[in-house]
Amino acid sequence: MRMIFGVLGLLMVVLIVGVLAKKQLGAVSAPPVAPGAAAVPAPAPGATPQQQVDQYKKAVEGALQQARPMPDDK
Repeated sequence: MRMIFGVLGLLMVVLIVGVLAKKQLGAVSAPPVAPGAAAVPAPAPGATPQQQVDQYKKAVEGALQQARPMPDDK
């Protein structure tokens, strides 16, 4: 009898954690893009995979070349 209650208790905990995790993951949205940051453009619909890779590399290199904003000293 004790084992049955133990298993049922564990199942209840797993159910509660699953419901809470589902709520948390549903509430998460995409993080806002920082001002001045370049977003990676979507690949062209008719582009070959190599062209898509090249386009992504160019976007990443462009983002790396941007100057990082310095924090204000107070």
